[in-house]
Amino acid sequence: MPDSLVPAAELAQRGPVRFPNESPEYRAARTALLAEEIELRRHVERVAAMRRTLPPGGSVIGDYKFEGEKGPATLAELFGDKESLAVYSYMFGPQRERPCPMCTNLLGAVEGNANDIGQRMALAVVARSPLEKLLAWKKERGWKDLGLYSDLNDNYSRDYHGGLPDGSDIPALNIFTRRDGTIRHFWGSEMTGDAADPGQDPRGAPELAPLWNFLDMTPEGRDPHWYPKLDYK
Repeated sequence: MPDSLVPAAELAQRGPVRFPNESPEYRAARTALLAEEIELRRHVERVAAMRRTLPPGGSVIGDYKFEGEKGPATLAELFGDKESLAVYSYMFGPQRERPCPMCTNLLGAVEGNANDIGQRMALAVVARSPLEKLLAWKKERGWKDLGLYSDLNDNYSRDYHGGLPDGSDIPALNIFTRRDGTIRHFWGSEMTGDAADPGQDPRGAPELAPLWNFLDMTPEGRDPHWYPKLDYK
């Protein structure tokens, strides 16, 4: 970002938006909040710029085998014709009858953007359950555009933190690049429970699930004891 940005407080003071019947106290507090929102936006941009300048990550040399709707696939084949690939590790291992509701909520939102994402990068959702189980769930959920893949030998899930040594699942998002024929790991989510702040769920930033962004804009905020369900019947 340019070094000569107008201070956020000054931009906030210039803001033309006013709402019916608001009090002077409301406007003063809202203007102060707007300055912080501008700073937050700028910080997100700074973090994204830092991420883009990461040195080359480790080369991908593991024996990773997947099965999708079109048959077996290697990690290289998940790229298709794109240079970047996002792989989400879905908490839907063979020990689960139904998948993680939190993962499902996130992926439901990603499903709605999958075609748009696919214009710029490849996207795959990997889980440790058999493909038949994944596709049955995909049909039940009404997903059409997400590519679900079974991790056939668990090697990917083990190496890229989609599972724990005891066989349980954990969510993970990893980005890979393919440049000059070499596949490398570029970035992976690393905000584990050890990085959580008191009273908060462990989560990454920026928040990927729209649900939480909407709840954060309400007076009630997000309830740390409430989680989405797979259905509300």
